[in-house]
Amino acid sequence: MRRIHLLPGAMALALTLTLGLPAIAAEKTAKDNKADAAKTVATVNGKAITQGEVEKAAAADLTQLDREYEKARHTVIENRLRQVVEDALLDAEAKARGMSRDQLIADAGKGANAPVTDAEVDKFYEENRTQIPPNLPKEQVLPQIRSYLEQQRQAEAKKAFYATLATKYKAEYRIEPLRVPVDAATYTAPVKGPATAPVTIVEFSDFQCPVCARLKPTLDQIKEKYGDKVRIVFRQYPLTSIHPNAPKAAEAALCANDQGKFWELHDAMFADQAGLAMENLKAKATKIAGLQPEPFNACLDSGKHAEEVRQDLASGTAAGVGSTPSMFVNGRALVGLVPFEDISRLIDDELKRSDRNDRSHRTSTGM
Repeated sequence: MRRIHLLPGAMALALTLTLGLPAIAAEKTAKDNKADAAKTVATVNGKAITQGEVEKAAAADLTQLDREYEKARHTVIENRLRQVVEDALLDAEAKARGMSRDQLIADAGKGANAPVTDAEVDKFYEENRTQIPPNLPKEQVLPQIRSYLEQQRQAEAKKAFYATLATKYKAEYRIEPLRVPVDAATYTAPVKGPATAPVTIVEFSDFQCPVCARLKPTLDQIKEKYGDKVRIVFRQYPLTSIHPNAPKAAEAALCANDQGKFWELHDAMFADQAGLAMENLKAKATKIAGLQPEPFNACLDSGKHAEEVRQDLASGTAAGVGSTPSMFVNGRALVGLVPFEDISRLIDDELKRSDRNDRSHRTSTGM
């Protein structure tokens, strides 16, 4: 192989050109963005409106657009990674068996060839008939159901086959999941669990939201199962357009938080969502042991924490929250009444990743 020798001066120049390119590119991008922001995109009564002004007004929409792009991009990468891994598993198994990949796939598919029975088709039809257009005759729908069930069976067999190969060849996906950065609260947000917990759940919730109340027992169960491994941070996201009492309820919760009684009032409000008017909130406070009613009432009447509630709303919206409840498990988004099993599965994955990163760090540092 021919080697090219550079003189010290030439080598320094080469390194400067190579290593300096990213910085130069970033500087150029910054200059271009600044120039674009200064461009006049409209005039009203002789006054210029710049692109920067419009982008500032559209900041929330642009942030959401960026989030959607990142989500779509991550999905494409994940899907292609799965395909690359599955191809590698097929190649390894085909070589081990001394056959072609096509032969291996054909053999693997034989497990899915058990016919779908008429009883299975009828059962599916009965269980899902409310979702089938009433104008479609049963005899017309049954062949479509049979085809769907056959495809489902084939997909399950394929999934089981690849799972077996993944175990055999120790395949492990290490791609980082899509994480949404959630701005830290500018105030001391209510928390359950230590700051050192490897998993943090940030919950954006609304005290007048029925689904949020139904999620509470699930999160209690999560805390009971994982203990100090999980930290739950509660953020306010009152949906003012449909829940008129939610903003004051959010303020009340933070007034109780001033006295270290947030979770007690949190539980009381979710237990009685019909009683969230001002007088009801004050009445609830008097029933909480250790909560002083006079400073609580003064706090609530003054709107002391209204700005913090607005900040939580802005932070949630910037993170992509559009409905409640919305959660972020170490930045991984979950929306709605998520079952305990799904949250637990995500937490287990995060704990596994945390443990693997700790082992990797100890290995790299010789600890």
